[in-house]
Amino acid sequence: METYSLEMAAGLGALGFDVDVVALPGRRDGGAPGIGALITFGLREGLRLLFRRHSKAVIFGGDLAIWPLVWAGRTGSDARPVIAVHGTDIGLAGRRDMKGRIYAAHLWLGRLMLPDAKIVANSVATAERLRAQGYADVTTVPLGCRVSVAEPEPGLDRTLLFAGRLATRKGLSWFVEAVLPHLPTDMRLVVVGTRWDKSEDAVLSHPCVDFLGPLPQRELHRKMAGALAVVIPNVRTGKNHFEGFGLIAAESAAAGGLVLASALDGHGTSVIDGETGRLLPPGDAKAWIAAIEDVAALPPEERQYLKTRARDTAQRHFDWARTASLTAELFR
Repeated sequence: METYSLEMAAGLGALGFDVDVVALPGRRDGGAPGIGALITFGLREGLRLLFRRHSKAVIFGGDLAIWPLVWAGRTGSDARPVIAVHGTDIGLAGRRDMKGRIYAAHLWLGRLMLPDAKIVANSVATAERLRAQGYADVTTVPLGCRVSVAEPEPGLDRTLLFAGRLATRKGLSWFVEAVLPHLPTDMRLVVVGTRWDKSEDAVLSHPCVDFLGPLPQRELHRKMAGALAVVIPNVRTGKNHFEGFGLIAAESAAAGGLVLASALDGHGTSVIDGETGRLLPPGDAKAWIAAIEDVAALPPEERQYLKTRARDTAQRHFDWARTASLTAELFR
């Protein structure tokens, strides 16, 4: 969400909009602001926006949680409220604990206070959830991504790559237990990412799994381009866990990877099925095994053709300049 706001500020400025950025900087060490800084920022900027008049302007919130600032900015003016919504925005509201209930009430109040807000959803799946929750004016604008241009890492022709947080819904454990044992014994799974759910740690010791931890982006993109395939095997873990877009799918394709992803949540938008990757039924081990075997059986030149086509399509479609342009059309 921070990257999204940063890219939109730059992209809209490049399109000729007079952009006034209201943002809270992080800590000097790169960490997130503390709770005290968040509260102070919200109160200070809320009051500033409340008593400042905007003529023929758009008040654009980078995520749904900050709707109070959007409300303050449009109060007493003819400014139009527009709010971008991501998976995390609505996933938390589905939880049944106290934090989830409080956040759900926060969003409910926002719908009452900003009934005319235009909502920009990052995927079709996110848009569907928003409409089900009572939001009326919802438009889907896919996210963009930036990849470093690098040569594919050699020697990964028999390697599958998994990248992302090691969370249960990402499907790593399911893939290692249900799919990997049925693949050729010379095929390896390289895992790049950060530990998140302790329940995922056990599969990292599998003899065919190489866990590398987090990597610099350029190095990760080289592995994406060089691997036999990038696997994104998300599984269903309940409606409280939701992948709003699935940026790793778009990023992998843009880097030159051959993407195999679960047809779940936001992947219907972050993967153009048959062009930037292939969507597979979540939790269907036979389908995943067959898809990987199909990829492995392709002649090298045909596999490279598919990667190149996916890369070129993804770089055109999942481009931050395109995201800003589509968003600008809503503003106009």
